[in-house]
Parts: sequence; C-alpha cells; structure tokens
Amino acid sequence: MTTGAISNAPVTQAVILAGGQGSRLRPYTDDRPKPMVEIPGTGTPIIGHQLDWLAAEGVTDVVVSCGHLAEVLQKWLDSADLPLKVTTVVEREPLGRGGGLKYAAAALPRPDEPWYATNGDIWTRFSLRAMADFHTERAATATLALARPNIPWGAVETDEFGHVLDFIEAPPSPYLINAGLYVFAPEFAELLPERGDHERTTFPQLARDRRLAGFPLPQGAYWRAIDTVKDLTEAAKELDQAGETAT
Repeated sequence: MTTGAISNAPVTQAVILAGGQGSRLRPYTDDRPKPMVEIPGTGTPIIGHQLDWLAAEGVTDVVVSCGHLAEVLQKWLDSADLPLKVTTVVEREPLGRGGGLKYAAAALPRPDEPWYATNGDIWTRFSLRAMADFHTERAATATLALARPNIPWGAVETDEFGHVLDFIEAPPSPYLINAGLYVFAPEFAELLPERGDHERTTFPQLARDRRLAGFPLPQGAYWRAIDTVKDLTEAAKELDQAGETAT
C-alpha cells in the first residue's frame, strides 16, 4: 500500500458531508437539510459553527457535499459572510458515506495534501492541529477522532452478592465511539468505494494493515452529534450552562 510522506505542514482543506435527510430531526428538517438546523439560542446553523471552527483551526478551503434540499444549503452559503472558501458538490443519488467522501474529495483544491472530514451534524471544539500532529506521528493513512459519550440512562452498581451499592446518573461509556471527524492522507481517497460505506470496507482493511489511527478527544472537549430533537434541546441547555455565546 502506498503511504504518504511524513510532513508537519498544516492541514488546510476539509470535506463536510451534508447530504443526509435528518428524518429524526423532523419537523426541523422538513424545509432544510440537517446541517442547516439552528441550535436554539445561537442564531447560527450547525454548519455555520463548523465552518467557524475549521477556519479557526487553519482551514482555508472546504468542500460541502450536499444532497437533501441542497439548494437551501447552497443559498445560505452564497449569502453568508464565511471565514473561508466553500465549494459545494451535489450527490444526485445517494452514494453512501464512503462514496460521498470520494465524490467530494475529487473537488478538493490540493489533492496531493492531507485533508480533514466531518459529518454535517457534529458540533465540537478541540484542537484539530493536535489531531493532525497525532496522525502524522503515526504515519497513518486515516485517523478518526474517538469520543466517550455519556450513557443516556442511569447505571446501577452492585457487588458480587447482588447488593446495590450506588446509582450513577448518565455515566461515561466504557467504550470509545467514532466521533465523525477525520484526518486523511492524500492517497486515502483512492481507497474509498465509489458507492457504499467506508466504515465497512476501507476502514477495516486499513485497521488490518495498521494504517488506521484513533485520536481520543481531549479531556473536557465539547462534542455532540445532533441527531434528534432531544440533542438540540440538550445542546442548547449545555450552552446555557456554560455561559457560551454564538460564534
């Protein structure tokens, strides 16, 4: 397998997958794609927060892969005061996550350089530069961010005799999950399927070849996938508690 040369040059380009229908976020997604849904109290859609964050992390060029209600997202991008250059591509038929990444990557301005990618429903803040350094140090072909979400139910702790010892509200999961954020070497796009899911094809092969790395999100880093109406409510509550303002 071809591997990229180790370089400490900054990563300055990214792909955002923004083509999903967001059926679990209805009625918010009846007239807009999921990345255009606003977090209550911020006045900015999810993708607006993502673009601000990417720009702050040194990204200058973003390719947004659109699908469901693409024209709504494109209209907003055309009218917004954006901190970086954005190009859109439109999937005329669903290609799957891997196919969508490959399709969007073909529009990156510098195909011989590494790139970030993120799902269009992720809202987070952490150092992408640190993740890129982690990726480079391991000479990985692909690196995925790993999050440890809280379990949405209370847990019960018992001893070996079955006596209840404690109740734990929303404990952290014992497992790390794919956080939906990536750093890819330039040659990664060649390994993606034309259609289908890279997590079932490309990633398992890279893992077997020890070319896939996992970057745990730093302690205390904010991360949330906005999948449901409850996620919107929880995100707004967390912002209020943290006393943050819209970025």
